[in-house]
Amino acid sequence: MEKLVFNIDVKASREKIWKVLWDDATYRKWTSSFCGESYVQTNWNEGDKIYFLGSGGEGMNSIIETKIPNEYMAFKHMGELKDFKEVPPNEETKKWIGAMETYRLIQKGDVVELHVEVDVIDKHIDFFKEAFPKGLETIKELSEN
Repeated sequence: MEKLVFNIDVKASREKIWKVLWDDATYRKWTSSFCGESYVQTNWNEGDKIYFLGSGGEGMNSIIETKIPNEYMAFKHMGELKDFKEVPPNEETKKWIGAMETYRLIQKGDVVELHVEVDVIDKHIDFFKEAFPKGLETIKELSEN
């Protein structure tokens, strides 16, 4: 796996950016760059499961490994979902089970740097290199308006 790193400076409070990142309506907007109808099912508590879903109930199941409100969120990806159900590991998913995805908000004067790190298997690197910057631009736009 390769770790991809993305950064964007946002002229908004950490609280507002956090809200844009994780509130349902805005989460659906910024993640549309990955999957047209992306949403999550979770209670947003550290240690809880989180289901990252697209239309038709397909996606990933993960764990919220660390949550520090308005500062840091870390997801550990654990497997696939099909028809809203967890799928037992297979040869493909074994390549990325345990992959991490983290979001850090760093105050830098009058801007906040959104720093994202994501572990990606080779076949998805190009997709994420294209999709993540689009998603971050949407986060910036939603946070600054």
